[in-house]
Amino acid sequence: MTERKPPVLVVEDEIYIRMVAVDTLEERGYTMLEAGGAAEAVALIERAPGIALIFTDINMPGDKDGLDLAAEVARRWPEIEIIVTSGARRLSDDQIPDHGHFLSKPYSAAALTELVGEKLAKRPK
Repeated sequence: MTERKPPVLVVEDEIYIRMVAVDTLEERGYTMLEAGGAAEAVALIERAPGIALIFTDINMPGDKDGLDLAAEVARRWPEIEIIVTSGARRLSDDQIPDHGHFLSKPYSAAALTELVGEKLAKRPK
């Protein structure tokens, strides 16, 4: 029996980029959830307990950007791992809340899956 991988939430307003990230991780066995913005992501996390990691873009429409979302997730759901991405900004990992990581766009499928795997491997079983 194959070990079931924990749920991952991809938050990205660009539908094509979101679909590629979701498909990439789904092919590696992750249960995938997706949202087009921070408000939708928060509502989804509230309804779907057990999300292990969020992968969010910084620049999104609405009241909150991806960094605001990451800060809220770190505060309300500290057990959720955080990866933030952007093509417009470059951040260091220490600028991401709750020991999160930054992945610069454009990123490769291998870089995304490796980082997600590393973050989730550190979680308590």
